[in-house]
Amino acid sequence: MAPSTARLAAVVAMLGLAVPAGPAAQARERVAFVSVVNRATGAPLTELTPRDIFIREDRVPREILRITRAAGPMPVAVLVDNSAGAEPAIADIRNALTNFVTALGAVGPVSIIAMAERPTLVTDYTTTTAAVMAGIQRLFARPGSGVTLLDAVLEAARGIQKREGERAAIVILGAGGVEQSAEHYTRSLEFLTASGATLHAVLLSPPGRAGFDDARRQRDMLLDRGVNSTGGLRRDVLASMAFASALADLARTLTHQFRVVYARPQTLIPPDSFEVAAAAPGHTAYGTAARGQPK
Repeated sequence: MAPSTARLAAVVAMLGLAVPAGPAAQARERVAFVSVVNRATGAPLTELTPRDIFIREDRVPREILRITRAAGPMPVAVLVDNSAGAEPAIADIRNALTNFVTALGAVGPVSIIAMAERPTLVTDYTTTTAAVMAGIQRLFARPGSGVTLLDAVLEAARGIQKREGERAAIVILGAGGVEQSAEHYTRSLEFLTASGATLHAVLLSPPGRAGFDDARRQRDMLLDRGVNSTGGLRRDVLASMAFASALADLARTLTHQFRVVYARPQTLIPPDSFEVAAAAPGHTAYGTAARGQPK
């Protein structure tokens, strides 16, 4: 070994840094969960290859190593607007949720959280479909109440942090109730990010009902940033009758996830952003990095 090389090795040893020994030591395997949907038909891809998607971290492409069908538990917290504003839509809400839970099949466990006045657990996490269905039938609009969407996202994310598994989802069914949360959107977003859950939202947004108060802005910021940053799906519908088809699309997306293993070069600073994109025009990819991975 040349003297300069020997000195460099000694410095590296003193600093406690590892010298890569080859390609295997230069990259580490990472995991993401991804669904790809045909935008024209709403149908998810039933097979996925490395040629079908791109994964980027901090806008840098990553090599996709292998893809398998997703398996294992995925906690799904369903947050339901049952405020006074949701009263005209409550029958459509119960019908849409019943079909949604049926379509999820073995995906779960599922919990139901009502958002009127304060986040209220209707059904705790369970894989028993009958228990979830019973909770759905107990959903009624609360007279004179507003909705606490920001509070509910924070509480759902806090609960998911305590649960095991590589993936999780929070699903919001919003019916336009007046926002009355105590939390600021940044704190709810912080807990959502820490939970590793993907945020999905189906929202009743008829023309002329949008407001400009601070509470509404807070809610819009959480929905916009939360859905985008976690790789979730958002649907805005004009009438509550459309809840059923929007939740059906979401169920197909959740039940057709793939576990994607990709390579990240060794680095001292973890990336700030994760992005998945579909390779084919007309397709949309949804997904996020797996929960619980070391940075």
